[in-house]
Amino acid sequence: MPKACDLKRGDIVAIENAPYTVEELKVSTPSARGASSLYHFRLRNLQTKTKLDKTCKGDDPFSACAFERRPVQFSYIQGDDVTFMDLKDYSEITFKKEDIQDEMNYVTEEMEGISALVSDGKVLGIELPPVSVLKIEQCDPSIRGASATARNKPAIVSTGLQVLVPEYISNEEVIRVDTRTGAFLGRA
Repeated sequence: MPKACDLKRGDIVAIENAPYTVEELKVSTPSARGASSLYHFRLRNLQTKTKLDKTCKGDDPFSACAFERRPVQFSYIQGDDVTFMDLKDYSEITFKKEDIQDEMNYVTEEMEGISALVSDGKVLGIELPPVSVLKIEQCDPSIRGASATARNKPAIVSTGLQVLVPEYISNEEVIRVDTRTGAFLGRA
């Protein structure tokens, strides 16, 4: 059984027999001697997509969640359905578009490293690799002489996601984006 102090972002635990993923984690250290550090979690239910905020001490136990990660590849979108192919048995896994809307902001046709989270034979959702490579479709023109420490500007990438990029980045460039925070990481 994992303890609160052992959990990190992206881990999956069971709370009241429901699978939750850790979306955010903050630790507050008290100033009093002998007081325990508090761990503030924002968890998301993988079945209902509801969020849960939980605060606990470092030694508080969490129940482990029995699940499997299966490698999948994005196949196609048809209407309100998004279909992925299971790379182990080549079966199709279909999600409603609104259920994985946030994840689809980073998914491209050639993306590798996507996993389907499966528990008790039921697919709960998808897990993305930490970095996505996306092409900039629209942004303001680059400014000549702009440095890496200059201001940022908004850019729209091929999936429709808006990313803040440095002023020296221009249209049609390929960039790396953090799939957990949506932050610009650099050119690809």
